[in-house]
Amino acid sequence: MNKTEYDAVVVGSGPNGLAAAITLQQAGLSVLLIEGKDTIGGGLRSKELTLPGFIHDVCSAIHPLAKASPFFSTLPLHKHGLEYISPTFSAAHPFDDGTAAILEHSLEITARSLGPDENAYRKLIEPIRDHWPAISQYILGPLGIPKHPIALAGFGLNAIWSAKQIANRFRTEHARGLWGGMTAHAMQPLTNIASAAIGLVLLTNGHLGEWPIPKGGSQSIANALASYFTSIGGAIRTDWMVSSLKELPSAKAILLDVTPRQLLEIAGYTFSSLYTWQLNRYRYGMGVYKIDWALAGPIPFKAPECRLAGTVHIGNTFHEIADAEYTVSKGKHTDKPFVLLAQQSLFDPTRAPKDQHTAWGYCHVPSGSTKNMTEAIELQIERFAPGFRELILARHTMDAASMEMYNPNYIGGDINGGVQDIGQLFTRPALRYSPYRTSAKGIYICSSSTPPGGGVHGMCGHHAAKRALKDIFT
Repeated sequence: MNKTEYDAVVVGSGPNGLAAAITLQQAGLSVLLIEGKDTIGGGLRSKELTLPGFIHDVCSAIHPLAKASPFFSTLPLHKHGLEYISPTFSAAHPFDDGTAAILEHSLEITARSLGPDENAYRKLIEPIRDHWPAISQYILGPLGIPKHPIALAGFGLNAIWSAKQIANRFRTEHARGLWGGMTAHAMQPLTNIASAAIGLVLLTNGHLGEWPIPKGGSQSIANALASYFTSIGGAIRTDWMVSSLKELPSAKAILLDVTPRQLLEIAGYTFSSLYTWQLNRYRYGMGVYKIDWALAGPIPFKAPECRLAGTVHIGNTFHEIADAEYTVSKGKHTDKPFVLLAQQSLFDPTRAPKDQHTAWGYCHVPSGSTKNMTEAIELQIERFAPGFRELILARHTMDAASMEMYNPNYIGGDINGGVQDIGQLFTRPALRYSPYRTSAKGIYICSSSTPPGGGVHGMCGHHAAKRALKDIFT
């Protein structure tokens, strides 16, 4: 193959690789984006996994941060086919008594629904919502000197607490359960320092950009980003699984949307011994066991509000969720896992044949687990939606090991690119002046293993590209 000179080459077309490529191309550079599979997207892919006509999201499904991303929101993605659909309720959290806590678009309505905890909820979330435009760049980025330190401190003074400590501010099981479901996205014990951070971000964005569903599937986000990238002159190559930097065309900057393990495999021979040592010490977290269902009808939740929610957190009380997450963090499986469930077809009719539906769900499991969690997950759903299993037409499952086989970035099934605890929240993947620089000149890491971590927001790639622009092209 003839080598072509580019200003920059980006390896990996997940949301962060796409964001990096776009940021560099917007700066007037010539950029090549390389993807190992036959379609772009990384975690943003959709396929007919069960039956013809049923479109399932292979990895990520609901995207609280995509629409509100400080970078993605600046792009005209609607002109490239992306359409977001807002569910009636962003999220619901059912309880054994048939009731549910609801994350409504309105903060005020959500707070009032929590009764005795109205003031506590408003005090926790309202200041973050009001200051989000000013502080989001710093929350969704590396450590730096903020322009609005007081507003950012208001977030940080709550985010540094454990999820359990914040839960103790609430008096009712409804408020505590709603909070527990949000913080369980962190994939770590809810007693960990700073495990509250993800809950604050998710609740805030439920009241700002809502928790939108991309029409047609998550692949629509990747397709729109790729379409915009090529429209401004970018080049894309698929079916090219990079195993070494030596394969790449010559370029002034190389950005890799990979985690530390793959980074070492692809480029480790170029790194210093100290940087290599740090990457080898990088910690990966829990895995996931995921199921996609083709259904004969909508899930019959006992709580009617759950039938109007795009996302349903299944775990009952805060105590039960915290116990399940702690058990998995210790390398064990639980019979009552916390289940994250998405019901895209309730709001997007393109996902399933008429009068039929899809559902998407996963639970956390020990890293690399191959245990079949289908029964445990479906029993949890049946617990709050009697008759659910009678609706199943087909299912597709992926254990933690299969998740890694599908996407090499999901080490052990870890969809967050590494543990996002206090030890790796801002210093991922290594303690350096810039977490995006490697020890080799011109080589950068732009994956979810850099700040701000997991999620479909593109900010890891955007910040890495800005670092490369400052280092090399200015």
